[in-house]
Amino acid sequence: MSGRTAWILADQLSADNPALEGADRLLMVEARLRPGKVRFHRQKLHLVWSAMRHFAEEKRERGLEVDYRTAATLTEGLRHHIEEFDPAGVALLEPNTLGAGERLASLDSRVEIVKGSLFLTDPADFAIWAEGRKQLRMENFYREQRRRYGLLMDGEAPAGGEWNFDADNRQPPPADQSPPKPYRPREDGIDIAVREDLDRLSTEIEMVGADGKRIFPATRAEAKRALASFCSKRLPEFGPYQDAMVEGERFMWHALISSSLNLGLLDPLECAEAAEREYREGNAPISSVEGFIRQIIGWREYVWGVYRWRGREMRKSNALDAHSELPEAIADLDPDATEMACLSDVLAGVRDTAYAHHIERLMLLGNLMLTVGVEPGPATDWFHGSFIDGYEWVMGPNVIGMALWADGGLMMSKPYAATGAYVNRMSTYCSSCRYDPKKRSGDEACPFTTLYWDFLERNRETLAANPRMTLQVRNLDRIDSAEMAAIRDQAGRLRTTFSA
Repeated sequence: MSGRTAWILADQLSADNPALEGADRLLMVEARLRPGKVRFHRQKLHLVWSAMRHFAEEKRERGLEVDYRTAATLTEGLRHHIEEFDPAGVALLEPNTLGAGERLASLDSRVEIVKGSLFLTDPADFAIWAEGRKQLRMENFYREQRRRYGLLMDGEAPAGGEWNFDADNRQPPPADQSPPKPYRPREDGIDIAVREDLDRLSTEIEMVGADGKRIFPATRAEAKRALASFCSKRLPEFGPYQDAMVEGERFMWHALISSSLNLGLLDPLECAEAAEREYREGNAPISSVEGFIRQIIGWREYVWGVYRWRGREMRKSNALDAHSELPEAIADLDPDATEMACLSDVLAGVRDTAYAHHIERLMLLGNLMLTVGVEPGPATDWFHGSFIDGYEWVMGPNVIGMALWADGGLMMSKPYAATGAYVNRMSTYCSSCRYDPKKRSGDEACPFTTLYWDFLERNRETLAANPRMTLQVRNLDRIDSAEMAAIRDQAGRLRTTFSA
């Protein structure tokens, strides 16, 4: 037997990965065939493979022996590595996906799962916090995180006198202001090789989305530059307009570092601390900085904790008994398959960049899937495959627990269903759309509005028991029976059309 191997997975690309400690060599396996139903965006595959190859090259340049393999599966790659190198041990940081650690450790007795993660929150600590609570509330978890890490704290009190400035961060898009251009990395020879491989494999691997220049970081150095660029140029206006949507604007003031965090290229605490420095130095307002930090140490860590705590059960959840198929326009990223201006524009953005910001995901794509009644499993798989930052741990809670409320309220207090009025208030779409967000039925009625009222009616008994939905459900009684019948009929046709 010869030395110790550090086996690094695609989403563990951190120089601080504990599996690297004392390693004689590095193993990385670029798995070309993934069993299952997930179709991945071409640009996501490009980013992941580019990041893996860059990481391997950096380690090779630092003198570490590297065994970088392409194989049909991780299993095959490990088997071939062991046959060639006969290592005394193979150290693997515990994978993020539930069950993956046990499965990979069972492949060979020499595989040792190194406990830990690249997150701030230990799953065991989150389970202690969550156990016994009838409903989880991210806000409570977030405040404990602020205290734990001393972020935006003035002694024992929150900086600025408030824990949450969300009320200041829901402004509609500005009419006279455009966001600065985001940081863009430069492609290199590795990217060219990845693109050539994807071209060659396009007949073997079913992909979605368009090819395009890599626009997200693939190295630690690029990720640090992206973070610095955001903090200096985009963070000050991030807060007020983080929920806004503008036709043709793909990134607004968002940080665009979620893929870097999820690959392991950035540490969540360094991101939060970088933003806090901007506030302390007077370069960014508290509302923007608090909103960003809440996403990093609050929401992201909360989603991670929920997934590790209840991910297996959540995957099976379908509290609203939703069984419609994924709309073809969404499944195929086809903006021409819908006349809805908002949906068409967002689908074009996902097709071209593998990205949409959190409100576009929740209140457009998620809202449509919720009110149509899309089955949670396929919806989760689509988000997982279509987005540059999509992984099972991310999309399980975000889609099942939040967007589709399929867990029945364990994670979120109410379903995020909305009419076209929300889209009209928070975007520029409705002025150019043929649909009227105020109309509930008829040819000009916004599908979001029609589907919203039908969603409430179809799930009336379940939603009436939710205190946060009482008023909305009562509003159904203000609609006369003839119009309600027209809404039900039109919504039925929409659900059939969207699911065809």
